[in-house]
Amino acid sequence: MNVKLSSFLISIAVLFGLLGVSHGGKLSLDYYKDTCPQALDIVREVTWKHVEQDLTVAAPLLRLHFHDCFIRGCDASILIDSTANNTAEKDAIPNLTLGGFDVIADIKAAVEKVCPGVVSCADIVALAARDSVSFQYKKSLWKVFLGRRDGTVSHASDALVNLPPPTFNFDQLKQRFASKGLDIFDLVVLSGAHTIGDSHCFSFSHRLYNFTGKGYGQDPSLNPIYAAYLKTKCKNLSDNTTSLPMDPKSSLSFDTHYYKILLKHKGLFQSDAALLTDKKSFKEVKKLIVFKYFIEKFAHSIKKMGEIQVLTRNEGQIRKNCSVVSLVYE
Repeated sequence: MNVKLSSFLISIAVLFGLLGVSHGGKLSLDYYKDTCPQALDIVREVTWKHVEQDLTVAAPLLRLHFHDCFIRGCDASILIDSTANNTAEKDAIPNLTLGGFDVIADIKAAVEKVCPGVVSCADIVALAARDSVSFQYKKSLWKVFLGRRDGTVSHASDALVNLPPPTFNFDQLKQRFASKGLDIFDLVVLSGAHTIGDSHCFSFSHRLYNFTGKGYGQDPSLNPIYAAYLKTKCKNLSDNTTSLPMDPKSSLSFDTHYYKILLKHKGLFQSDAALLTDKKSFKEVKKLIVFKYFIEKFAHSIKKMGEIQVLTRNEGQIRKNCSVVSLVYE
């Protein structure tokens, strides 16, 4: 293959790669103004009801939005159930610990009673993520642009190649986020979502018992006192049931405590610790300790994430039941 042809093919590949991570310019804040003006109030009311009953609900709903957008774009494909002929995203190994599906179903049912066939499951996922986190402050922490349509395809295999695992180093994280049109600042800011929620031991226990990959060794970048504490909870590599807060003493509060403990080398995941290994990333971590700055940047980054490969207009469909590809609504 000659050099000119090779360069041309590379250019085409880059072009299609960029098109594949398009950020939804067709979304708008007032998308449901005429078709379902009550939509946002209903989503917030139902979401807040659930969070008020159980504060731990916020983290799964935020994580659900992240996993949905990173796999096939923000199309609610993460909600589709597996069938006899297909294993869906939600049953992929990285997604087996996801939660919040019941809340989304509850919201969808409430919206359908008022505006049948109008509001997409994809928009509900994006709104519920925002509203669940915002409950703590009784005001919306960021704006959610709307108009997403629901996807009709969901494969477990897509999750494995698109979601960044907690074992990634900085370069791997940077590449994975870049493939979604997100930069290193988005990476650092969105990692701040780890300030709420829990994680199972198997996501980080290799840092305690097998960092060398040879069946032994502790991650030297992990705070030794924190590591000793973790070992009292996660006693071996085979523990698949125990879970611990990702941000000790602040796991129910959406704040900047995550960055404070990260600077003390108490980030739970290898991917957390990785944020301190790059100069630009490290500098951003220190700036994000300021809550006002964090919220401002988080609002910007989650808006970008919420527009990854969105389906709009006549693409996709509006599902009647978020867990099943619809045969009724178009």
